[in-house]
Amino acid sequence: MGTPQTPYDAVLHAARDVAKLDNALDAEMLGAALLGSVYSIADTERDAAVRDFVAGFLAATSRRRSAAATTIRSVFATLVPDAEGAGRVRLGAATPAWAAQLGRVRLTGCWSYGDVYGDQTSYLATFAYDDPAGGPTHAVVTLLDHNVGITKDIFVGGPPERILDQVRQMCAGDELTWFRDEEPGRMRAEVTRHLAITDGLSELPGEGALATDRALLGARLARLPREAGVARPAADEPLSAAERTKLVRQFLAAPEAARFGLDSVDGPELASLHFCLSLLLDHSASFPDADPLRWSPAVAGLFLLDWVHRRAVLDMDDAALLPRVLRAWAAYAARERGLPEQAAAQTDTAIEEMVPEFARLYSTGERRSPATAAVAQLMADGVDPDDPAALDAWIEANRHRLADEGA
Repeated sequence: MGTPQTPYDAVLHAARDVAKLDNALDAEMLGAALLGSVYSIADTERDAAVRDFVAGFLAATSRRRSAAATTIRSVFATLVPDAEGAGRVRLGAATPAWAAQLGRVRLTGCWSYGDVYGDQTSYLATFAYDDPAGGPTHAVVTLLDHNVGITKDIFVGGPPERILDQVRQMCAGDELTWFRDEEPGRMRAEVTRHLAITDGLSELPGEGALATDRALLGARLARLPREAGVARPAADEPLSAAERTKLVRQFLAAPEAARFGLDSVDGPELASLHFCLSLLLDHSASFPDADPLRWSPAVAGLFLLDWVHRRAVLDMDDAALLPRVLRAWAAYAARERGLPEQAAAQTDTAIEEMVPEFARLYSTGERRSPATAAVAQLMADGVDPDDPAALDAWIEANRHRLADEGA
């Protein structure tokens, strides 16, 4: 065969041996890997890009009658059934016998596991073909990252019994992890929700088989029941002002606030305390799965070493107090959520270790956004942000510098 002339020709060439595979599972994994190349290079709306590619492929190859062409057409139609033309694809005379089993799987088990902090959750589902000729039983494992709100990785493999046993042993031996039986409908809902964000990313996570197995994951999710009868609050709904006030009061009355000396703060430092607490709540509200009591070493690092420098202007009193407020709040949150003492201790230690880098970033201002840097400079110049005349005069005097920094 000469050099492929179109992307469809290139895929046909890559799938030239698909009919020689042993079973439907191998063919589905090959098909997903081929579609993964389309998914990975799309700029955004990656799922739509794959769907459009499959529709174009099916149209361009409608007259192909070779075993490879008819088989890969059936594979793609199975993996992306909502692509235009997928419902009209029929098995060809030259397709292998196992092609009749493409996508014909049933769920045999569903579990979930993750870290006690709530940073990540993995869902593990096992499947078997209705007819053993379709291929071996297999597991689909999906890793969700709640700090970013995405599906971070996917794994498809087997034997599922070995994978499940390894996960059970790993969680049983680690106090900071949990494992449970899971409702299949919840897995479908949660993974689908995180996939929708992942599909819109301009850049995918750098490691793992996310792109390679994305299409197969979508096909397996479609085999799960839909979650019914569960009303979930909007993931991005912030606390009301009254709820924030109540939570802050509860914290200030808690033993953790007293342990860090925050219950007796008064005078000018009191304003800094409440400003610091407002920053903690604002940061929590910025997550797709917002929870003001979900703090871990990873979340503390995102806050203390990145978010607060980009989003807030701290004076010296604020900067001096913020790590102490964070330590107290994280300890309070850990107790409220019933986390193991080891989990709370690890978060506290991590925050302590971050303080020197936090102080360095505060002093250099290197992670400030242009807007935050401008406000910081305005305050350093002694301009009252609430004085419109003074603010307009400062902006006019600094217009050229502000334009250069924003470029």
